[in-house]
Amino acid sequence: MSSHEPVTPRVLVQSEDFDAGAEAERLSAGRTDVGALVSFTGLCRDEDGRLSALELEHYPGMAEAEIGRIAKEACSRWPLTGLTVIHRHGKLAPGSNIVLVVAASSHRRAAFEAADFLMDYLKTRAPFWKKEHPRDGDKGDWVEAKAIDDAAAERWN
Repeated sequence: MSSHEPVTPRVLVQSEDFDAGAEAERLSAGRTDVGALVSFTGLCRDEDGRLSALELEHYPGMAEAEIGRIAKEACSRWPLTGLTVIHRHGKLAPGSNIVLVVAASSHRRAAFEAADFLMDYLKTRAPFWKKEHPRDGDKGDWVEAKAIDDAAAERWN
């Protein structure tokens, strides 16, 4: 842990789309202490053309609380000047935005590491459930957690 004063992260769970550029601007506009902005936008894949939509379900309140807890941990681990995390829910078509992480810091390493940390934990600990809706009209299946995602998150312990 460093001795910096942690910032309060902005965490949103919403069905509406987001504007990654506007969110980055929100963290840097008029600020001279921001030397780095690192953003990650996760998009819905079409899974080689077989997917018509991905449906994301969550427990309202619980999802925001858990993402907020993870985001606060990132803010305490790295000297960030700002952090935004937006995660969408609902039925999303391929190409749609799903998740956004924007980390701002005076230095690039902190911003990169905080964004990477957030994504590893969002993939493994955020309470969202994903159901694939195939193009062929089949009922679809819930997506299982992946061991590779768990292994990626372990490196932060």
